[in-house]
Amino acid sequence: MARLMKDSRRLPGPNVVWSRPGAVLDVDLPEAESECAVAAWRRHARAILDAVGWAQEDVTARVFPGGATLVMSAPVDALYAATEVNEWAWAAADSELDGRAPEEVLTVATERLRAVISEEVNPRMMALKAEADRRGVTFISDDLYVSVGMGTGSRTWPVDKLPEPGAVHWESVHDVPVAVITGTNGKSTTTRLIAAMCAAAGRTAGFTSTDFVKVGARIVEAGDWAGPMGARMILRHREVEIGLLETARGGMLRRGLGTPRADVACITNVAPDHLGEWGIADLGQLADVKFVVRNAAAHLVLNAEDPMSVMRAAACKQPITWFATLATLPLIEQHLDAGGAACIADAADLWWCEGAQRNAILPISEIPISLGGVARFNVSNAAAAVGVAQVLGLPMDAIRAGLRNFGSDAADNPGRLNVFDLGGVKVLVDFAHNPHGQQALYDTARAMPAQRRLVTIGHAGDRSDEDLREVARTAHRAGMDRILIKEQAKVLRGRELGAIPTLMREALREAGCPDERIGMHADELEATHAALQWSRPGDLLLILALVQREEVLDYLNDLQASGWRPGQPVPTPPPPLETPSASGNTL
Repeated sequence: MARLMKDSRRLPGPNVVWSRPGAVLDVDLPEAESECAVAAWRRHARAILDAVGWAQEDVTARVFPGGATLVMSAPVDALYAATEVNEWAWAAADSELDGRAPEEVLTVATERLRAVISEEVNPRMMALKAEADRRGVTFISDDLYVSVGMGTGSRTWPVDKLPEPGAVHWESVHDVPVAVITGTNGKSTTTRLIAAMCAAAGRTAGFTSTDFVKVGARIVEAGDWAGPMGARMILRHREVEIGLLETARGGMLRRGLGTPRADVACITNVAPDHLGEWGIADLGQLADVKFVVRNAAAHLVLNAEDPMSVMRAAACKQPITWFATLATLPLIEQHLDAGGAACIADAADLWWCEGAQRNAILPISEIPISLGGVARFNVSNAAAAVGVAQVLGLPMDAIRAGLRNFGSDAADNPGRLNVFDLGGVKVLVDFAHNPHGQQALYDTARAMPAQRRLVTIGHAGDRSDEDLREVARTAHRAGMDRILIKEQAKVLRGRELGAIPTLMREALREAGCPDERIGMHADELEATHAALQWSRPGDLLLILALVQREEVLDYLNDLQASGWRPGQPVPTPPPPLETPSASGNTL
């Protein structure tokens, strides 16, 4: 492997290495020389920082098999310039390692980079930041806008038309409560459920997700906004009284968190997904990414059944509220004995606990997304939502109302355990796209009465061969009577058409799944049509809808409205929409 600079970018928010803004380089490195390469970069980075007048800034690195992430802190009004400073440090280190003279010596680089910095710096922006910091309100900046305060208390200006701090009506500037929700699975459901609790309390919540940005009951922007841009959109919206930020791993790695502060952060779970991307090689490193949220949060809500969260809790200085679907975990008992708080579930009820007090919230059977209690992963999401809502100060009556009123349908929670009853055939449509999420869905399916069970599976092409095989093997281990493999042409991501279904079929055959239980289909709509043709009363169909989710939901809604029953001809679905996948797709 040769040394290679893969990516150079700004890092404005709290991130996986620290909470400071700056610039980051991702580099490929032969493992044998990673130590000396990083040391050389550190020397040259320190030299150029001092030379350009940034002696107060610092450097750090995260080394992993096959590469490193090289981070340099910098003033928030000069992050583009900081990327060039960092690139020069790496180029100088690369030359040193090869025994070559640098293409640009330090003195020449210093003069050039000082000019680049002087063109970017924005004294008025920094003055606004200093005044916001002094007054204890949030400051957020990006390429286009600068804002102070949050939500109803925010004020935003174009970056080239900033007022003097003395011209701002600071008496009207304030922050609003903010929650950050992350994790491998359950982020969207938990976020939307908290929003339902806010609505029941008469509070206007703005929330981000992988599907849309919503303020109150209104979608203000469609698409995947579970990153810093979506967070800024919500935090600057003047109708938002409470900000709920679904936060995906990719955004935190590329740009850091979209908010410098939050009242509470929730980590639903940490499970294998996206390993191998952005230098995240194992589950522990993925957990480190999820726990970036602790850099901004005053309080944490953590899953007591998630080993990675339990391991990292001891290093967290914030108060912790635990949640679990097991009522007798020693960790929670010890936490409550020490006066802590937790939301737990037993077989029948959801409970809020503080110290020695135990208060029943409501029967699990009254929580629609639990499907009568069989969807234990949604019981966990409900418990997480209660924990966040309590930190946000929502009244218990509103929390109960949110739990009761939030439905397992496409209107409230599109693509997350949406239920259809088609003449005695039960259909569950879900986003589950990794073995952890799929296993939770299969556990739910096994707890539901059914004559036969079918699942449709597929995946995006940027997962490893082993990840794709495991998706197939998980379906086989779950005892599905039929497994339909569908192509997802919009997310091939470098693979050839047909390669992923072929790999999955091979994995199923190797696992002992007979060919007569396997089907191959061109897309999700075709697979859904085939599943309905196969079905008969008493069957359970698990439709894992990813890139064509809206089309699948519309198709099933039409069938349900028409009164279709198994045994009747199955209407052919409409042709797939020719729309490209969103650039921020997180599959």
